[in-house]
Amino acid sequence: MRRKRKNNVNKQIASVHLTSKKWQTAVAILGVTFGVSMYIFMNSFMNGVNKAQDDLAFSNLAHIRIDNESEKRDYNPVSDKFPASTLFNIRDKKDIQSENDIKNTTEVMSVLKKQSEISNITAQLNFSVFFRSGSKKINGSISGVDVENENRMFGSASKVITGKWDDLNFQKSGLIIGKTLAENLGLKLNDNVNILTSDGISKNFSVIGIIETSVKEIDRSRAYININTARQVLGKNFDYSSDILVNLYDRNKTDQIVANTKSAIKYKMETWQEANQQLLAASQLRNIIAIAVSFAILLVAGFGIYNIMNMTINEKIREIAILKAMGFAGKDILNIFLTQASIIGLLGGATGLILGVGISSLVNRVPFKVAGLTTLPINYHTIDFMSAIVFGILTTIIAGYLPARKASKIDPVLIIRG
Repeated sequence: MRRKRKNNVNKQIASVHLTSKKWQTAVAILGVTFGVSMYIFMNSFMNGVNKAQDDLAFSNLAHIRIDNESEKRDYNPVSDKFPASTLFNIRDKKDIQSENDIKNTTEVMSVLKKQSEISNITAQLNFSVFFRSGSKKINGSISGVDVENENRMFGSASKVITGKWDDLNFQKSGLIIGKTLAENLGLKLNDNVNILTSDGISKNFSVIGIIETSVKEIDRSRAYININTARQVLGKNFDYSSDILVNLYDRNKTDQIVANTKSAIKYKMETWQEANQQLLAASQLRNIIAIAVSFAILLVAGFGIYNIMNMTINEKIREIAILKAMGFAGKDILNIFLTQASIIGLLGGATGLILGVGISSLVNRVPFKVAGLTTLPINYHTIDFMSAIVFGILTTIIAGYLPARKASKIDPVLIIRG
């Protein structure tokens, strides 16, 4: 009961200290407010930039790409016919170059569908062509696509600005062309365009749609047709494709999927991390910069609070000496000033949280019409709010502890004697 009464007295004294020098208290709270708000804003902005970058990158990039590109393989046909202990010598060994294609697409996809981590799978048949319209001739590529799975994986239907993506299912001689490529060829909806493959195969298509992916290289060189039409153009069977694209629920688990299916799939499996190391590195660097800047802001705010708390203790040094002379222990003095620091941290953290969200919301309304974006990107993470509050309070308590510890060791006799 006595201890409880003393704790109440300690809190009252802390309250008096905070209200007696309101400007000092306000400056300390503003220091925490600034640190917490900037922490929230910087992390929300960097999260938004990373998300925007990922959305742009993965709008046309699969998490795993399977193809049949030539690569060195360890397969030895002799081992299939003879036991492992057999000694043999192969003279003048040669690697037979095969076509860069996948001839058992259905079998490969059935293996992949057994993996619960996989969200979408689609097959493509890509080949180089010349697009010809009148006297204009432009080098580019055709992507034969599984219309429904392609849309499910990349949201292709939402990128078609003229026509409809699903029309590829119904118009076998229909073609959806990149916006810049259509402009360069002078094509519009329902116009005809001729394609010429590297094998000399020529075929006319009707433009049934124009697509804008926000990726310049794709928009100026690529067109899409139904994968079955692509197979007919090249004279291939129904199970033929050049690429199988795979998306996961969690794109960071690509290595696990590759390890699980490597023995059953004999083709090259390339993860997005391997194909786009610069994308991964840029994202990690942005996160490091955001954390470093946020930490520096909180550290500066902590020094400000330390100076204010130190100033408060120096001003109230005689009052502290009188309290100790009246029977207050060193831990009571420590408790008084840590209570002050905690209150400053809580008030600063709460106002910083509100201010940080407010600043982020304002920035999120700034026009920024680049690569499919309309405003500057902001993305909130709950963990950032929690971290900001925790860091703000901890920084304040640590900054308050050092001068409070000094105050708790004051010798009242020396101070009162002056």
